[in-house]
Order: sequence, then structure tokens, then C-alpha cells
Amino acid sequence: MKVLNKETVTPYNSKETKKEQVAEMFDNIAPTYDFLNHSLSMGIDKLWRRKTIKMLQDIHPKKILDVATGTGDFAIASLKLNPEKIIGVDISKEMLAVGQQKIEKNGYDNVIELQLGDSENLQFENNTFDAVTVAYGVRNFENLEKGLTEIRRVLKPNGKLAVLEFSRPQSFPIKQLFNFYFKNILPFFGRLVSKDTRAYDYLPESVQVFPDGKDFTDILDKIGFKATKCTRLSFGISSIYIGVK
Repeated sequence: MKVLNKETVTPYNSKETKKEQVAEMFDNIAPTYDFLNHSLSMGIDKLWRRKTIKMLQDIHPKKILDVATGTGDFAIASLKLNPEKIIGVDISKEMLAVGQQKIEKNGYDNVIELQLGDSENLQFENNTFDAVTVAYGVRNFENLEKGLTEIRRVLKPNGKLAVLEFSRPQSFPIKQLFNFYFKNILPFFGRLVSKDTRAYDYLPESVQVFPDGKDFTDILDKIGFKATKCTRLSFGISSIYIGVK
């Protein structure tokens, strides 16, 4: 693990920026990402996505931006909101290629558009989107506050941000089981299937240094989001964060 400061870890021990390393990592694991993501979470990640989507139903968003969209799972899940347009952006070309195949195969390309894009330099006008979603991506921002500030910029007034992210359970024995699984089981199978020796070590390391819970809602408050809240899922394994512009 390469530690740049007390709040930053990177996938590889290289001189590249975190952003460049994250893009390389996801390019490497793209072919096996969906299989590992769903199997190693035992499918519960799909339930977490549905819960997050429900928190956007009250605003009936017509235009949605999915940041760090990866292979497009959250963008696809957002179709339940009946939007007119969903744009997914990601820094990994290979992840987007996998996502594009899924979208075209299922005939979603009339609503969902995937683009290569940087969360910290979004290529959209101010006040463009009714809602912005990020599923398991904010940990990978090189500059967390800059990325969240960009998200707020492209949201319309009273638009809503919904972030789904891993968090650290605190209660016994969930905390102990979670740590054992994340530090031992997940990296073992991740290395076995993806052939990337670092990607699934980086995951638990990045979770450990991420400012979860109130620490994250405090950052949202600082940036200017209103009505921020954190909802813990599955004993605190993941959390949903909501903020309103």
C-alpha cells in the first residue's frame, strides 16, 4: 500500500497520481468486475442500490448523472425512476466498454449514455442535473472535496445527491467478521479471479481511510449541501449519503 497522507491510499506503488492508478486498476479488472462484485457481496449490493434509488423517488428526476459509473449497474438501476436521460461518466475506458455492451444488449441506449469523464472536472454546465448518484466511487476520488464540489455545481437548485459507499461497522461481532472478510477472503478471491494482485487489497485499504458516517456528511455540509443525512445498511457495512443543493 502506498500512503500519500493519512487519508489517501493508492492501488499501486508507482509515481502516477491516484487518479491514473485507479483508472489503470479498473481497466485491469473490468472483464471480471461484475462477476466478482455480485458474487463476493452475495448479491446484497443489488439490494443496497435499490434502497438508494428509492431515496430519489420524491424528486422524480428527469435527468440523472451517475459519477464513477463503472459498468453502469447504478445507471441501469436508476431506470426505475423513469428519467428522460441518464449519463454515466467514468475514468476507466475498459469499464465503460463492458457497461456499453450491457446497455446495448438490453436496449437501454435510448436513455443511458456512457462517457469517459473525470469526477473532478465534469464537462457539463452548471445546474444541469436533477440528481447525481455515485455508487462505490467517492473513495476513489483523488481530491474528495473537489469532486463533490463539481457534483454540486452540475446539480440543479434543490437537486439531490445520493452516494452509496462502504463504511466501517462498529458493533461486535459484525466489525470483526467484516474486517476478516475484507482483509482476507475478498483479496484472495479477487486476486484469483481478476489476476490483479493489488486491486482487491486496495479495496479494504481505501475503506479503512475513508471518512464515513458523520465525517462524510460534515464534508457535504462544508461544501454547501443541505439536509444531509447518512443511512446505515446491513449493520454498517455500507451507507447511503444524501445531500440537497
